[in-house]
Amino acid sequence: MTEPVRLSKRLAEMLACSRREAEQYIEGGWVSVDGLVVEEPQFRVADQKVELSPDASLLATTAVTLLLHKPAGYESRAQASGDAGVQTAAQLLTAANQSPLDRSGIRPLKKHFTSAELATPLATAASGLVVFTQDWRVLRKLREDARLLEHEVVVEVSGDVKPGGLERLNRIDHGLRYEGALLSPAKVSWQSETRLRFALKGEVPGQIAYMCESVGLQVEAMKRLRVGRISLAQLAPGQWRYLMPYERF
Repeated sequence: MTEPVRLSKRLAEMLACSRREAEQYIEGGWVSVDGLVVEEPQFRVADQKVELSPDASLLATTAVTLLLHKPAGYESRAQASGDAGVQTAAQLLTAANQSPLDRSGIRPLKKHFTSAELATPLATAASGLVVFTQDWRVLRKLREDARLLEHEVVVEVSGDVKPGGLERLNRIDHGLRYEGALLSPAKVSWQSETRLRFALKGEVPGQIAYMCESVGLQVEAMKRLRVGRISLAQLAPGQWRYLMPYERF
């Protein structure tokens, strides 16, 4: 029996290429072991049949951006908890959860899920659009321009709004501060007797609940519908899709 070796070493020997090139082929989903695609260069092989796809390419892989419909109860903050049992939005990024409406044509790879950074944190109790990306340009847009990017959120509320409360939230000089920072004015309007629509720039987790409480309302549920020009659209809860090349935040 052949001594087990790393898949990347076996492939490098087969193709007479460098170990790094072999790793790129493997991580790109181009290599199969006994007919099953393996994306881990460290995978150990002995006498198994190792094959390289005839479509294999070492051209630079395009950085991807994933749009996820986060259900309520999943944590998605910049510093996610490491506590056992905590459900995180990142755990939903699997091939099985890809939306059937995804029209990108991109082949899902494990590295798309493991190396994408959370760009738009959302409160654990809230649901809606969350963005993960590998693209430094998208990351810079969503982080550095966060104060300029408008988010649209619908909020189910209970309680009685204070007189002039809604008008205060819409005023430039509302004077509200959250986590030490003066909040930008929001466009707030009633959608129904218990539902508010917020359109605001620089939204951070916890901000909307604080703004509602400041005028006598309690948040019962919250859903982010849009970040910049990208909307949640028909993305089902728990599912994700790739950002299309023509879409811009």
